[in-house]
Amino acid sequence: MPLALILVLLDVTLVYHAVKSGRARPWAFIILMVPGVGALAYIVIELIPELLSGPEARAAHRRIANKLDPEKQYRLLSERLATADTVANREALAAECMEVARFDEARRHYEHILQQQAGDVPAYALGKARAEYGLNLPAEVIATLDAMRNRWPDFESAEGHLLYARALSDAGRTEEALQEFHEVAEYFPGAEARVRYGMLLDQLGRVSDAKVIFTALLIQMNRAPKYVRKAQAEWLAIAEKYLAA
Repeated sequence: MPLALILVLLDVTLVYHAVKSGRARPWAFIILMVPGVGALAYIVIELIPELLSGPEARAAHRRIANKLDPEKQYRLLSERLATADTVANREALAAECMEVARFDEARRHYEHILQQQAGDVPAYALGKARAEYGLNLPAEVIATLDAMRNRWPDFESAEGHLLYARALSDAGRTEEALQEFHEVAEYFPGAEARVRYGMLLDQLGRVSDAKVIFTALLIQMNRAPKYVRKAQAEWLAIAEKYLAA
């Protein structure tokens, strides 16, 4: 049997499988538009992990599938919300909107949730602030987080505190930002808060103060376990770059 015919039969078979298993989008297009290569990708990404069914295989499958069709989960969650408009479904969609940079839609979802009786939760206000930051609206971020603090004075969030400091900096409220960065850097898990604090000090010409922050961070992280250094690699690289400048 000619190789071309074998490839055609394989492509047709895999397209049929994709349609029957609910994977027609985007796989049918990929298989048909890239003969051979598309079929191989479908086998590696969909069929083999399905057969193995191990957690690592499933995780790899999700990562690759997200790259091929980054809004697949967004569509699924949108359909779920259309079927049942619950706080849980809307919050899941809002979180996914953040993942795919649909910040304006995420903000609308969080605003809707906060108006519901079941949405009286500070985490949803923080979600709204994160969406506003994605929209490059630092003044709105500050207002949202100030309102959150007034409404839930006992709520504590390192993420929210860092976001507040960043918004103050972006809004040009530098002295306030420095104070907030100083405070959040004392307890924020990981290196991001300290690196951002050092970066702002450097931008303001306080280079020696910034180097103190970066040096202390790198000394501490050199003593940390390997998995911690790996998780913080991005921020450690920035600290090293500033020290080398």
